[in-house]
Amino acid sequence: MEQRLSLVTLGVADLEAARRFYEGLGWTPVSGPDDVHFFQAGCMVVALWSRDALREDSGVDDPGGWGGITLAHNVRSPVEVDAVIEEARAAGARIARAPAETFWGGYSGVFVDPDGHPWEVAHNPHWTLDADGSVQL
Repeated sequence: MEQRLSLVTLGVADLEAARRFYEGLGWTPVSGPDDVHFFQAGCMVVALWSRDALREDSGVDDPGGWGGITLAHNVRSPVEVDAVIEEARAAGARIARAPAETFWGGYSGVFVDPDGHPWEVAHNPHWTLDADGSVQL
């Protein structure tokens, strides 16, 4: 298996509401089937799909709530962290952690989308962020 991640699918309660939320963040959906919405996210894809359909397709039990995963969006400066958190707030996100300096020497905040998926927005001065947004360790 090659060492890369190609797609993240978020299970959502209301597909159209989730699409509107991500469009509110400035994301542009790419055409696909009616029951899933795809967004090109740099070198990978983020998909929105019914939580029940995703559970069935993945063959897992879904007790609800947080799935033990936090998504991350790295940016080039603390100012960008603040701006993205405010964009998320305006789109309807709950701000779980206001932007602040971190114990690891960076700056980050966390928003939670309408389906409970947490997103950390971070500036990590120890990582290189390429022009296309790719993170280089």
